[in-house]
Amino acid sequence: MATSVLPTAPAGKTWLGHPRGLFLLFFVEMWERFSFYGMRALLIFYLTQHFLFSDRDASYAYGAYMSLIYISPLMGGYLADRYLGQRKAVLFGGIVIAAGHIILGLEGENAGPMGLGLFWLGLGTVITGTGFLKSSVSALVGQLYPRDDMRRDPAYTIFYMGINVGATIGPIICGYLGQTWGWHWGFGAASVGMIAGVIGFMLCKPLLQGKGEPRDPERLKERVGGLISREWLVYLSSLASIGLCWFLIQSHAIVGWMLAASSVAVVLYILWEAFGRMERIGRDRMLAALFLLVVNPIFWGLYEQTGSSLSLFTDRYADRTILGFNVPASMFQSVNAAYILMFGPVLAGLWIWLAKRGWEPSTPAKFGVALALVGAGFLILVAGTGAPGTLTPVLFIFLLYLCHTLGELCLSPVGLSAMSKLAPSRMIGLMMGIWFLAMALGEYAAGLIAAATGGEGGAASRDDVLAVYGTIGWWSVGAGLVVMALAPLVKRLMHADRFGEEGE
Repeated sequence: MATSVLPTAPAGKTWLGHPRGLFLLFFVEMWERFSFYGMRALLIFYLTQHFLFSDRDASYAYGAYMSLIYISPLMGGYLADRYLGQRKAVLFGGIVIAAGHIILGLEGENAGPMGLGLFWLGLGTVITGTGFLKSSVSALVGQLYPRDDMRRDPAYTIFYMGINVGATIGPIICGYLGQTWGWHWGFGAASVGMIAGVIGFMLCKPLLQGKGEPRDPERLKERVGGLISREWLVYLSSLASIGLCWFLIQSHAIVGWMLAASSVAVVLYILWEAFGRMERIGRDRMLAALFLLVVNPIFWGLYEQTGSSLSLFTDRYADRTILGFNVPASMFQSVNAAYILMFGPVLAGLWIWLAKRGWEPSTPAKFGVALALVGAGFLILVAGTGAPGTLTPVLFIFLLYLCHTLGELCLSPVGLSAMSKLAPSRMIGLMMGIWFLAMALGEYAAGLIAAATGGEGGAASRDDVLAVYGTIGWWSVGAGLVVMALAPLVKRLMHADRFGEEGE
C-alpha cells in the first residue's frame, strides 16, 4: 500500500499525519525483515535436519549467529555517525545483506564440509550488512521528528509494523518453500526481499528530506594514503570483517566472552559520558537509558526461544494440524508478527488515548509489563500441555505467542523511541547500536537456555523443555514485578517534561 505512493510523493508532505520518509523506511525495513525472518525460520531446522547437528549444538550455533546479528550494529552505528551518515549506511548494508542471502540460496544438497562452510559464509555476510542497516534505519526514523514531537512513539510503532509485515510473510513463504520444496528455495526467496528493499530505497531517496547525510562529506571523499577515498576504505574494511564473522559463528564460547567484554566496556563508557561530560539532566537520562538497557537482554533471552527451542518443541510435540493441513513448524514463526499487525495499532492508539488523560504507563513500567507477559506465555504453555505421550494442542502455542507479542509491543518500539530521546544528538546512532548490543546479549542467553533443554548429543525431551519453561516463566514474572516497582524512580530520571529544550 505504501509503496504505490512513494515514488511520486512530494518531499516535505505528510501521509497519515507523518513525514512520507517514514513510509520509505517502513518499506525498506519490511523487506529486510522478510529476508531475515524468512531465513531465521529455517535456521534451526536446517542445522538439525540437514547438517544433523544435535539440539544443543544447533542452539549454540543459533545463539552465536543471532548474537552477532545484534552486536554488529554497534560498529555499524558508530561508522554511520562518524563517517557515512545513516542513508549511505542503510544502502551499503542492504546490498551486503542481499549478497549474503544469495550465497545462502546457492547452497543446495551438499551437507558436507564444503556445504557447511558456504553456509557459514552466507551467514557472516548477512551479519556484516545487518550491522550497517539495522541501527541506521532506526536512527533515521527519529531524525524525521523533533525530539518533543508526540508523534515519535506512534512513528516507531508504525515503523515496527513494517518490520512485522515482512516478518509475517517471510516465514510463511521461505519456511514453506524450504521445508517442502528444498532448502535452497527457501533461502533464495529470502534474497528477493532484500533486493526489493535496496531498489526501493535508492529510488525514493528524496523522501528523506536530506536526513541521514554524512556529517563531513568532504572528509569522506579524502584519499587515505593517496590510494582510495575514506568512504571506500570504510566499505572495504567492513567487507573484510565477513571472515571474522565466519569464524565467530562457529566459536560459541568466544562470542560469549566477546559479548561480556563489550558489555562491560559499554557500561563504563555510558557512566563516563554521564558523569564526565554531561550536566545533571543529561546524566540522569543516561542512567535511565542504562536501566532500560539492562532489562532489554532479560526480555530477549526469554522471548527468543521462538527460533530455537520453541520451534523444535512445536515441530515434535505439538499438534500442528489446522483445517486438515499439517503446517510446517517453521511457518509458526509468522504468528508473532501477525499478532503485532493485529494488536500494534490497538496499543499505539491506547498509549495516545491514555497519554491525553495523563494515565499512560511510563516507559520503564511498560518494560516491567513486558517481562511479566513473556513469563506468563511460558506458564500457559506448560499448563496446557497434556499427559506424556500426547501432543500439545496448537491453541496453547498461539496463546504463548499472544502473550509474548503483547510483551514485545510494550518493550521494543517503546525502547527504540526511548533511546532516540534519552541520548544526546551526537550519540543517537551509537545508542541505537548499544540497544542492539543489549539485544545481542539476550540472543546469546537465548541460545544457552535453548541448549539447556537438550540432552548431550540428542534431541530435547518434552519434559526437559517444559521444566525449563516453567522455571524461566516464574522468574520472568517476578522480574517484571520488580521493574514495575522501580519504574517511578526511573521515570523521574528521564525528565520527559524537558525533551523540547535546547542544549540538552
